[in-house]
Amino acid sequence: MQQPRLPAFFSLIAALASVALLSTPHATADPEGPHNGASKGVTYVTTVKDSSGNFTTRTVLTLHADHTMSVIAADQGGPTSFFTGFTGQLGSWKPDGKGGVVAKTIDFDYPPKADVVRLDYTISFDPDHDRATGTETLTSFPLQGNPLDGGGIILGTFTFTGELVKP
Repeated sequence: MQQPRLPAFFSLIAALASVALLSTPHATADPEGPHNGASKGVTYVTTVKDSSGNFTTRTVLTLHADHTMSVIAADQGGPTSFFTGFTGQLGSWKPDGKGGVVAKTIDFDYPPKADVVRLDYTISFDPDHDRATGTETLTSFPLQGNPLDGGGIILGTFTFTGELVKP
């Protein structure tokens, strides 16, 4: 009676191991960076100001658990600014070693201007990660230029404050 159970037991173990090995792993964030909800990503609604402290725009900034980043700004594209607006920003982020993150996104300008813009971010968080503050530096490149390379024309440095969007 004991011998037929042993092969069935090993077959069950092999099947469970196969399922575990073939399952897609869930994305998790680094131990540094945004901790509250980081395994699922975090989103902040921000207010952006220019170097003189004047209001520029509002954005929704999301740090995804897989270290990608997306940003949508109120002044990007849309029916009233299609030819002067930009597309949404996409990029990536990494911990800065001090509890914050650095990030880089790419953005495209619609024709007739048609250029590429890189935004370099530094982001800090309050202890509960309910608020984010930081800077973004906007650098422009020709459409056929490499926005990941050095150079470009710095169009400005902006500051922002953000509040965590909670479900």
